[in-house]
Amino acid sequence: MTKKTANDNRSFKKGDYIVYPAHGVGRVVGVEKETVAGFDIEVYVVTFEQDKMTLRVPTAKANGVGMRPLASDKILKDALKTLKGKAKVKRTMWSRRAQEYEAKINSGDLLQIAEVVRDLHRAEDQPEPSYSERQLYESALDRMVREVAAVEQVDHDKAKEILSESLRKAAA
Repeated sequence: MTKKTANDNRSFKKGDYIVYPAHGVGRVVGVEKETVAGFDIEVYVVTFEQDKMTLRVPTAKANGVGMRPLASDKILKDALKTLKGKAKVKRTMWSRRAQEYEAKINSGDLLQIAEVVRDLHRAEDQPEPSYSERQLYESALDRMVREVAAVEQVDHDKAKEILSESLRKAAA
């Protein structure tokens, strides 16, 4: 009896940094074969240092779940340009906006995450944000910082400074 195998279409290699929509930036530490219910399945083993978590993503499903390579320089430039834009805050109830922001953060799309950071960013002279606003802002900012750090190959603090600079230019 031969074992059935899931298709072997690999687009990520060991050592690659990737973005997983629900968790942000991770690193592929290996590609392994596992047997599940009699099927041989090839999986990416992805670690997320910041969350001390390891995820196993079937190679055949990686694109379907939105796993993608790091943003290109062009997308990064566009995201930083988005931060410099004017905040677009809809006049809907906060609960509805919060759901939309959460969906944008979990999309894994750097441009959508940049929109959330831009819209929720508060300058020093603005009123204190609510707890839930601050939570969403911190979550979006953290995702963005991690991807900028990985793309630019800088540490977390330098990446945060790059984003702060763009946000300061927006306020000016």
